[in-house]
Amino acid sequence: MFSTIRNALKVKDIRNRLLFTLLCLVAVRIGSQIPVPGIDRDQVHAFLAQISQMEFLNAITGGSLESLSIFALSITPYITSSIIIQLLTIAIPRLEEMQKEGEDGRKKLAAYTRYVTIILAVVESTVMAIGFGRAGYMNDYNFLSTIVVVFCLTAGASFLMWLGEKITDFGVGNGISMILLFNIVSRMPGDILNLFRTHVKGASSVMNGVIATILIVGIIVGLIVYIVVLNDATRNIPVQYAQKIQGRRLVGGSGSSIPLKVNTGGVMPIIFASSILQTPIVICSFMGIQPASGSGASIGQKILKVLNQGAWCNFSSLGEAKYTLGLVLYIAMLIFFAYFYTSITFNPIEVATNMKKAGGFIPGIRPGRPTSDYLTKVLNSIIFIGAVGLIIAALIPIVCAGVFHANVSFGGTSLIIVVGVVLETMKQIESRMLERHYTGFLSD
Repeated sequence: MFSTIRNALKVKDIRNRLLFTLLCLVAVRIGSQIPVPGIDRDQVHAFLAQISQMEFLNAITGGSLESLSIFALSITPYITSSIIIQLLTIAIPRLEEMQKEGEDGRKKLAAYTRYVTIILAVVESTVMAIGFGRAGYMNDYNFLSTIVVVFCLTAGASFLMWLGEKITDFGVGNGISMILLFNIVSRMPGDILNLFRTHVKGASSVMNGVIATILIVGIIVGLIVYIVVLNDATRNIPVQYAQKIQGRRLVGGSGSSIPLKVNTGGVMPIIFASSILQTPIVICSFMGIQPASGSGASIGQKILKVLNQGAWCNFSSLGEAKYTLGLVLYIAMLIFFAYFYTSITFNPIEVATNMKKAGGFIPGIRPGRPTSDYLTKVLNSIIFIGAVGLIIAALIPIVCAGVFHANVSFGGTSLIIVVGVVLETMKQIESRMLERHYTGFLSD
C-alpha cells in the first residue's frame, strides 16, 4: 500500500487529486467544529451521552452529532436516500428501466437521490430542533430560532453531499465513502487513548497492564486482517465463450470467470440491522423513555433493554444476561439482510441472459435457466458464508464491550467500512496509474 502511494505521488495528475481530496477532508473537519447557533451544546452533549446507541452515530459523523456542529447530520441522509432509491428501483418499473438506460439514467437517479437527501435532512433537522427546543436545550426557543437550526443542519448535510460528489469527480475514491472513512478515523485516536487509560494505565499491576496491551493490540490487528481477508474472498465461476465466425475470422473460444464476492452485501446488512435496532431507542430517548430493567421498569423499557447493544453479553449477573436474547435477533437480522441486499444488487437471471447472448456458458451447465439456477445455488451458499463472516466481525467488539466494558466507536462495522474504503481507494489509484502507463506507451 505504501509503495502504491509513493509511486502515485510521482504522477502529477494523481498527486493533484490526492491533494484536492485532502483539502476537502480538512474542510470537513473544520466544519465539524462550527457549532449550530442558538443551541446549548453542553446540555445536548449530556443528553446524547445518555443514549447508549450513539457510539456508532458519533463515529460516522466524526463527533459532529455529539458536539452538534453544522455537520451533525453528516452524510447519513445521503446514505439513507441511496438505500431508498435502490429499494424503489425494485418496486417501481420506471426506475428500474432508468437504471438500465446507461449514463443518462444514472444521472437522473443521482438527481432523485439528491432531492430525497435534502427532504430527509429537512425532516431530521426539524425533529431535532423541535425536540431540543421543547427540552429546553435552545437559548431562545421560537419559530425563528427553529428555522435557523433547521437551515444550518440541512445546509451542512447538503454541503457534505456536494463535497462528496466533487471528491468523486476531481479526487480519488468515492467521495461519500472518503468522508465517512475520515469521520470514523478521526475518532479512533481518542478511543484508543481511552482504552489505554482504562485498561492499561488503570490496571492493578504492571503485568495486568502488559496483558491488556497485548490483548487490545492483538484484537485490533487480528480484526483488521480478518476483515481484509473477508472483503477480498471471492468465488470464481468459470465461463467459456463458444467460437463463431465473424466475416472471415474465427472469434471466441476464450475463457473467463465471474468473480462472486463472499461478502456480497458488504457492510450494508450491519447498517440495516443496526439502524432498525437503534431507531426505537433513539426515538424513545428523545421522548424521555430510557431502556431499563428491574421490577419498576415497564414492558416497553424492558423491550428497549433487549434492543440495547450495551446490555448484551453482560454476564456479571443472571438478571442482565437474559437481555443477550437481543443478540439472537441481531444475528437473525444480519443473515436476512445479507440475502436481501444481495438479491437487489445481483440478478442471476439477468447475468445468465447476458451470458447467453454473448455466447458464453459455464462448463457442464446448459445456458439459460439451468445457468441462472446454478448461479442462484452458488450465490446462496457463499452469502451464508459471508453472513457468518460479518457476524463474527460484528460480534467481537460487542462481546468485548459486554465482558470487558471496552466501549469504542471503531467496532466491527466501522472497521469494515474503513478497510473496505481503503482497499477500494488503493485499487482505484493503481488503475489510474496503469491507465496512465498504457496511455504514455501508446502516445510514444
